[in-house]
This record gives sequence, structure tokens and C-alpha cells, in this order.
Amino acid sequence: MILTALALSLLFLVLAQHPFVTYPLSLRLVRYLRGPARDMPSSAREPSFAICMSAFNEEAIIVRKIANLLELKSTVAECQILIYVDAATDRTADLLSTYRDQITLVVGTERHGKSHGLNELVGRTTADLLVFTDANVEIDHLALVRIGARFRDARIGCVCGHLLYTNGSETAAASAGSLYWRIEEGIKQLESDTIGIIGADGSLFAIRRALHQPVPPDIIDDFYISMRILLAGYRVVREPQALAFERTASDNREEFRRKIRIACQAFNVHRLIWPAVTSSNAILYGYVSHRLLKWLTIYNLGLFATFFAWAMFLAVPIQYFMALLFAAMALSAYIAFGNSRLVAQLRSMFLGLLGPGVGVWRSLRGDRFQTWQPLSTVRRAT
Repeated sequence: MILTALALSLLFLVLAQHPFVTYPLSLRLVRYLRGPARDMPSSAREPSFAICMSAFNEEAIIVRKIANLLELKSTVAECQILIYVDAATDRTADLLSTYRDQITLVVGTERHGKSHGLNELVGRTTADLLVFTDANVEIDHLALVRIGARFRDARIGCVCGHLLYTNGSETAAASAGSLYWRIEEGIKQLESDTIGIIGADGSLFAIRRALHQPVPPDIIDDFYISMRILLAGYRVVREPQALAFERTASDNREEFRRKIRIACQAFNVHRLIWPAVTSSNAILYGYVSHRLLKWLTIYNLGLFATFFAWAMFLAVPIQYFMALLFAAMALSAYIAFGNSRLVAQLRSMFLGLLGPGVGVWRSLRGDRFQTWQPLSTVRRAT
């Protein structure tokens, strides 16, 4: 019985750490054995671009964003800027209306969500490449040039940018979020070099217009679109020099709610694409490792702790077991209520794992998160 409990605790510990440790190590091994995937340029023609963006209540930052997009437009021969305003209740649409001679502006009268807005915009362009971004993201002026160069390889269907958080030292929540994202970007580079990126990030990614599939309005666009392209047999890669800059949430409560929303939306996508994922062994391995197990990390850690406690209960005298139990409870209370920066970072990391677990549960109970609210701590600081 003790060996069974220990074996089960070890199993769930392995499952919990796999997305962050053994999965990237396995990709490193694959890259070492066969070398990174290489682009095979087959076209020298400069593509046309269409930058598509949905916005809601972004009056604090929208003028700066437009300036950034116009700068991007000037770096390539042909580029459209298309913006959908999702029935904003502030001055976002009014501020954008002064740029109508330079952009295509679509203003919704009712809230339908980001995916609906992007579908509307895609239907209004025939550009070769669609570039998706968010209102709170500032993009390096050479990003389109670098993204466009990758599409000279006809096998590439989607190119992801390199997102950098600019306020990682601001608070414990921002520090934890920045660390998590650096790890995430590292894993995406390994995937780019081997099996293909398992899901783009909406801050900056581009696709071939011909490969776009309309996104259901209650489904998150970046994950759905990029996975459909990968499952269609095209490469989904990362361009490390296509830089995007964004502030991460500096408040634990906001970041926790964001994690819940993203995981819920992503798990809703999961139920649509799962049958197709199982048709490719390489994609299935990456998808289960990087996505499914990551969403379930908090549950695997909970099961690890449960079975390990059961093993200790069976293996040691009751007085020692109670001492270990009280020590674990005291440590948990210290992490929950302690004030030091290290403890605050540990608390933020725990919430970063708990949020996706709650998001999966909310997806299973039927939540959709079709519309969104801008993060207040990010917008105020910007």
C-alpha cells in the first residue's frame, strides 16, 4: 500500500513538472539530434500586409497605438490597417475616426467580442498576410519586415512575434508573470525549431490570408487560428526579432482573473480541435505536454500532495505524521499571508497555476468569455 501511494505521488509529480521541465528538455534533445528546422525561401516577392485589431474602451492608449501602426505601415510597400471597435462606451471610436483617411474603421453597435470583430476585418481585405495584434502592445518598427521575410518559405503558414514584458520588476505579480513568460517564450522557440508552436499569442502573430478560417465568436482567436494552420500541415514558427512590448498585470487579482479567462477560452478551443490533434503524433505530444498538462498542473500537484501525505501516514508514526502535517499547514499559511517579496512571488506563482485550473473547470461548466475588459492596472500605467 505504501509503495502504491508513493508510486502515484511520483506519477502526478512527473505530470505536474513535465510542461516546464522534461518537455522542453525533450525538445532540446530532438533539436540536437536532427538540428533546428530551416527555412527554404522560394519567393522573393514582397507580400502585402493587413494589420487587424479589435479594441474596446482603449481611449487612454489608442492614439499611441495608431502612431505605432502607422510607423509599421511605412516600413513595407503595401499595408492596410483595419480596426474594429467593439461597441466601446468611451472615446475610442471618436479618437480613431480622425484617422479614417489612413485606416479602415469598423464600429460595432453591440458587443460581440474580439473574434467576431477580427472576422469582420478579415472579410474586408485581400492582403497576402494578416497581422493580428492587441491595443496595448507596442511593436518594433521592423517587425513587419522580419515577419514578411519568413513567409518566403511556402511551408510556413503562421509566424509569431517575440513578446517582452516591460514592467517585470514593478510588483511581485509582475515579476512572476514576467518570469513565466520568459519560460514560455523559450519553450515556443524550441517548438518552432522542432514540431511547430502549439498556439500563437495574440500580442503579435501573422498568417497567410488564404489559410484563415473564420473563428466562432465565442472562441479565442489566436489559439484557434494558429492550431488550425498547424493541423493543416503548415509550419507555425517564431521570429525572435519581431519584437512586441507589453506591460503585464501588476495586481494578483487581475492576473488571476486573466488566467481564468484565457484557460477557459483555450479549453473551449480544445474541445473543437481535439479530434484533429490526435491525428499527428508529434503535434499530439506537444499539445498534451504544453497545453493540456499545463492547464491541469494545479490538479496534478494536488493529487501529488494527497498521495504523498497518504504514503507518509502509512509509513511513519502518527506523531511524526502530525508534525509534518502542521509544518505543511504553517508553511502554506506563511505563503498565503507573508509580506516578503519572495513570499509574494511564490503566492503569485501559485495563483498563476490555480487560475488555469479554475478556467478549465469553468469551461466544463459552460462559461464562454466572449467579450473582454482591458486590464485596468496595465492601462492606467500606460
